[in-house]
Amino acid sequence: MALTKVNRGGLNTGVADSSNATFLTATAAEGVTLAGTLAVTGVHTVGTNAIATSDGGAVTTNVVQGLVKLWSSLKGSDTFALQDSFNVSGATDGGTGTYTVTINNNMSNILYAATATSASEQSEGIGYYGEAEITTADTKYYNFSSVNATAASDNDFVVSQIAGDLA
Repeated sequence: MALTKVNRGGLNTGVADSSNATFLTATAAEGVTLAGTLAVTGVHTVGTNAIATSDGGAVTTNVVQGLVKLWSSLKGSDTFALQDSFNVSGATDGGTGTYTVTINNNMSNILYAATATSASEQSEGIGYYGEAEITTADTKYYNFSSVNATAASDNDFVVSQIAGDLA
């Protein structure tokens, strides 16, 4: 059977062929450049080398390195509860104003940056804000204590987050 070469006019791709369309450029090294907006449905995996351009366009930054790797929102007063979280497998109340957050996907080392804050009487973003201090850091968990003035305190709203490298 003879093969027939189909010319460009014989293809119905749904893409306008104006012979100067540059929405897609492929390189010999198998790189691809898209012009316009790329909409992805379903799961899209971003590699550790993903780069974002700054708002002003002057610099680039590594996307994965700049992400918060964990956050948690605890209710410390009355009945202790982990209200909401990301990359947290659990949290425990260690006594007045003392909490342990267990990291779901471990950090690669203890050189991460952890922050915590607390508030009593949280209501529409208004409340007395206390301090929270990270007391122990590990790749699998961290401990912190919540303080109002100079004393440990169970606060209504305690939030913590970690930036650093996942294992």
